[in-house]
Amino acid sequence: MLLQVLGTAAGGGLPQWNCACPGCAGARAHPERRRRHAALAVHAGEDHRPGGVHRPGEDCWYLVNATPDLADQIEATPALHPGTGSDTRRTPIAGVVLTDAELDHTLGLARLREARDGVDVISTGPVREAVRDGLRLDALLTPYTSVRWRELTADPGLPLDDSGAIHVAAVPVSAKRPRYAAGTGPDADTWSVALRLTETATGRTALYAPALAVWSEAFEKAAQDADCVIVDGTFWDDDEPVRAGFTDRTATAMGHLPVAGPGGTAHRLARLPGRCLYTHLNNTNPLGDPDAEQHALLAHWGLEVAADGMVIEL
Repeated sequence: MLLQVLGTAAGGGLPQWNCACPGCAGARAHPERRRRHAALAVHAGEDHRPGGVHRPGEDCWYLVNATPDLADQIEATPALHPGTGSDTRRTPIAGVVLTDAELDHTLGLARLREARDGVDVISTGPVREAVRDGLRLDALLTPYTSVRWRELTADPGLPLDDSGAIHVAAVPVSAKRPRYAAGTGPDADTWSVALRLTETATGRTALYAPALAVWSEAFEKAAQDADCVIVDGTFWDDDEPVRAGFTDRTATAMGHLPVAGPGGTAHRLARLPGRCLYTHLNNTNPLGDPDAEQHALLAHWGLEVAADGMVIEL
């Protein structure tokens, strides 16, 4: 299995356009610290797009979440560039898998309006309805390209494309819906999910959870079985958002388990058998500074922070 990390920042990116906190100021002074919105690309193998399209010998990729940085993320990733042969508009990007309906993970869908072969969008039911009815992104895209929605479910999930090389399944992690969808849609624990990606030929598995509100039994089992876990690292500790002064809610109250502390994820990840990395870092998180002492603590626990552009091969 081949994963390409496209971004590792929480909402607003690093730096955030309207913020001069130490993290944002540091990223402006040191451009190498900049991080795009958290997203991933998954290599699905040879191009077998749903609906019968088959391009022998050509690669097929699916994006995990479509962020406001989508165009920059594609340009920074040569594997996602269009072909340079006789058909210059042929792209290896077949579709998008959404973990939730948050703006930071869905607004990039509008940037895919030029998709000549249409866009395959995989999501849970509540997320689909929020994006289609609340944001009206479906209606926005259809005058330009076709949108094919497929429902993301828990076990056994579904194949990314017709080749069946990679299967994706949902692991519910939160009933938190985005603000624009308040009061709409069903009450469900599938508003935000982790993705379990499985390579059928080898059985290798990755678990991707950019937002994690609760460490459930189902998530524990998926994490124990995974060869690689990429998990929510939005805040270092539970009081960080309050201490930073932009809210009176703790990290947990905002729907993000912190990294450190009694209720944190670090001690849980440290005992897992697979490789574990953090993503979705908020601009207030000290992990945005590569010289912060918190990195040494993570290394002591055998944990890492994912980097923009990182390639993970399982």
